[in-house]
Amino acid sequence: MAPSFLHLATGIALLTTTAHADLTTTIDATSNRGTWEGWGTSLAWWAATFGHRDDLADIFFTLRTTRHQSVPLPGLGFTIARYNLGATTTKTTIPPSTSMKTSPSIIPSRLIQGFWLDWSSSLPTSPSWNWSADPNQRSMLLKASSRGATTLELFSNSPIWWMCKNHNPSGSDDGRSDNLQSWNYQNHAVYLATVAKYAAENWGVSFTSVDPFNEPSANWWNGKTGTQEGCHFDASTQIAVVGYLRQELDNRGLKGVVISASDESHYDEAVETLRKFEGNRTVMGAVERVNVHGYQYEKGRRDVLFDMVNKAGKKLWQSEYGEADATGERLVSNLLLDMRWLRPMAWVYWQVLDGGGWGLIDADNDRKTIGQVNQKYFVLAQFARHIRPGMRILDGGSDYAVAAYDEKARKLVIVAVNWGEAQYINFDLGRFGAVGSDGSVVKRWATQIGSGSRYVEYSDTQLSGKKFWSRFEKKMVQTFEVTGVVL
Repeated sequence: MAPSFLHLATGIALLTTTAHADLTTTIDATSNRGTWEGWGTSLAWWAATFGHRDDLADIFFTLRTTRHQSVPLPGLGFTIARYNLGATTTKTTIPPSTSMKTSPSIIPSRLIQGFWLDWSSSLPTSPSWNWSADPNQRSMLLKASSRGATTLELFSNSPIWWMCKNHNPSGSDDGRSDNLQSWNYQNHAVYLATVAKYAAENWGVSFTSVDPFNEPSANWWNGKTGTQEGCHFDASTQIAVVGYLRQELDNRGLKGVVISASDESHYDEAVETLRKFEGNRTVMGAVERVNVHGYQYEKGRRDVLFDMVNKAGKKLWQSEYGEADATGERLVSNLLLDMRWLRPMAWVYWQVLDGGGWGLIDADNDRKTIGQVNQKYFVLAQFARHIRPGMRILDGGSDYAVAAYDEKARKLVIVAVNWGEAQYINFDLGRFGAVGSDGSVVKRWATQIGSGSRYVEYSDTQLSGKKFWSRFEKKMVQTFEVTGVVL
């Protein structure tokens, strides 16, 4: 069948008892891996360039079909948007002798305009603040919110440049040491809390969480060679800033705003940071959610991090993931590893628009051009369009399957991938109290990893008692929706 978006396969294939499955997975109806909070994206850097476009807001933040370069795209329905608080100012009241420094390798689109111009005043109504900065990213934040993005996070890649020791928002000169001046620990918290308060009162959006760091343990934030904003923070510095941030949020009436930390690049780094936090009751009380990035990819002890976070009674997000594989193969591989072992309650892609295979849609943020849709877009659609906020995550029974249950709709969602040669996969729902009626249709959607079928809908699968099966081509991901399901 020729690949096309939402092609409804005609006819229903009659499945007989002679059909067999090469693999079987049993969905555990008694399991409960938590309530799903959503899928999302960070808004820097792509939104700082393209944030004025309604079609992009529709593509990423609704479930509607939107045409992109004559291709109808199924909206991803993201409900999470992470807003990057900029560390750069071009408008300034500071004398030239203390001007901002930039790396010779800096990529212009990765310098995000900030709001606090100088240290003269922390009052947001004073001339020390420029609230007209960063119009495009703010625009996309508002568009996302109006389309149903209900979970908004404010995060920082670097303190604003004048708080940095070398006045360079790309990191310290050696890349390994703190770049935040000790007398600005509290000011960094003031900056974050002031923007969160101003957004609620003037932009009409309320941040549900604030994250003061981005990959703080990394040793690549080097002001001499950096290509973006970034900053190293020792664990002791993180602890101090978190304490100040809780105070500053509370002082502004934002006691309900969650502090998340620390967005470490690797799972193992997140484990080490959390171990250093554990000895401090103040910081452990202030950090309500642990954020981690997925750049350790197939490596790292996801399970150890989950156990630590779960024991501490915290929530856990995969708050940033990205790579250069446009086919979607690494995306689905690592997403399945996350769902099996990390067990996050949200999953956020980094740059939905970017070049070199990184973007879900190919784009150049500096040249301001947008190209083709990458196959990884349709791979992610299998998960994001069907596993929705509020669903209960279940144990899918294997490393190749994820399951979620919608109690109100009495609907079971299963997303599975086949890596090997073409075969049938059997889904055993025998542990559920009720599973529709024998012979009822199980809708399925198929995406071929790499190239081929993008997001094709079929109605050719039926329940046989409390089982069903489907043929998977090699490197194919499919989603199934079973109705009338009772745990």
